[in-house]
Formats: sequence, structure tokens, C-alpha cells
Amino acid sequence: MTQPNSRLLDDLGRLVTDAAGLADGVRREVETVARGQMERAMAGMDVAREDDVDLLREMIAAVKADNEALAARVEALEAKLEAGEKAG
Repeated sequence: MTQPNSRLLDDLGRLVTDAAGLADGVRREVETVARGQMERAMAGMDVAREDDVDLLREMIAAVKADNEALAARVEALEAKLEAGEKAG
């Protein structure tokens, strides 16, 4: 009597293993299809790449530093002008 139960359990184990393998294959296939569709959708959009965004960040930082330097120069010139007006 233990023989049929053992065989039934073995068959059930193989069935579960096969089902898990099949599910994993389906998951990978769905991921591949979804990735392909996403890449096609992104290719049709005007989306910046990461290296472009990094370059833009660097440019913005440089412009910000230039603006701060120019603001300091303007402030110094205004102070000099104001001091000249008070003296004259």
C-alpha cells in the first residue's frame, strides 16, 4: 500500500516542479515582451538619457557659480559707486 502512495507523491512532486518551471518560463517571457514594448515606447518619446542629464547638471552648476560671481561684482561696483556719490 505504501508503493502506490509513494508513486502518487512522486508524480505530484514532478507535476509541481514542472509547473514551477513553466511559471518561471512564462514570467521571463512576459518580462521580455514588456521590456521590448517599453523600449519601443521610450524610443518614440523625446526623453533625455542619463549622461545628457548629468551634463546638464554640470552646466547648470557652472552657470550658477558664474551668476554668483557676477552678483558679487555688481554688489562691489554698486558699493564703489555709492561711496563715490557720497564723496562728491
